[in-house]
Amino acid sequence: MEIVKYILIGMYVVVCLALIIITMMQSKDDAGMSGAITGSTTSNFYEKNKGRTTEGKLKRWTIILGVVFAVLTIALSIMYVI
Repeated sequence: MEIVKYILIGMYVVVCLALIIITMMQSKDDAGMSGAITGSTTSNFYEKNKGRTTEGKLKRWTIILGVVFAVLTIALSIMYVI
């Protein structure tokens, strides 16, 4: 059981570092208060295919790593209670 705990801790550290790096790589895409007032929502080709761009891939990986982070957190908490 100790080996599984150490493997989970190693995976947890790798996921934490990857999540930090990917989050820092993302660009700030909100327009702030001026975007909220003017309603700067456009429906152009870029917005429709945003999932295929680098920003879309980073966002997808951020969500995936966030879910893995949450699952590993729960698994580690169960391992330490047992």
